[in-house]
Amino acid sequence: MKKKIVVLTGAGISAESGIRTFRDSNGLWEGHDVMEVASPQGFERNPELVLDFYNQRRKQLLTVAPNAAHIALTLLASHYNVSIVTQNVDDLHERAGSTNVIHLHGELLKVRSTTDEKTILDWTKDLFLGDKCPGGNQLRPHIVWFGEMVPQMENAVKEVKTADIVLIIGTSMQVYPAAGLVDYAKTGTPIYFVDPKPAISEGDFNNLHIIPKTAVSGVPDLVNDLIKKVS
Repeated sequence: MKKKIVVLTGAGISAESGIRTFRDSNGLWEGHDVMEVASPQGFERNPELVLDFYNQRRKQLLTVAPNAAHIALTLLASHYNVSIVTQNVDDLHERAGSTNVIHLHGELLKVRSTTDEKTILDWTKDLFLGDKCPGGNQLRPHIVWFGEMVPQMENAVKEVKTADIVLIIGTSMQVYPAAGLVDYAKTGTPIYFVDPKPAISEGDFNNLHIIPKTAVSGVPDLVNDLIKKVS
């Protein structure tokens, strides 16, 4: 039976494909206060602003491609049972060829009904006021906004609990609840943390291995090393 690897990814892996991370150093997202464009209250106050914000993000996503880190992770699937748990709302893991991907914060290329969160549609064009679900209700971005439940969290926890190896790539490990996922790994599980400026140290977790590189430079080598261990 193949060993199980669970990969936790964040904005760092997508940034190397050219996707702008939403939040600037001053805390603004593309010039907007985060609560204006990423909260139910913001959507209620100014839905057109919110829809336009995500229309711009969606357009930009369609101009970029998976990078070497995304592609390297797909190679693991031939040698390990691989699950990816991502904080990213892009589809770059899927475009690279990964098939078992859990999106904690939603997906940019999907929309959902404002009245039924289970009515989800694929969506690659702009979304406007007046665009409605089959039930006749306004559609909204399929994004988990601040203050909303993270519906995939329970599934993500189950994955990490059963992992033989955990990889952490391009995430600061500072944003909860996602940052707490690693705490569910079994005691002694090898954890590999790929980040050019790691916010944690090897003393923070048992069996933690820090690779202080960007995703594109660090992940392919790590994948090759992991494949060698089972080849």
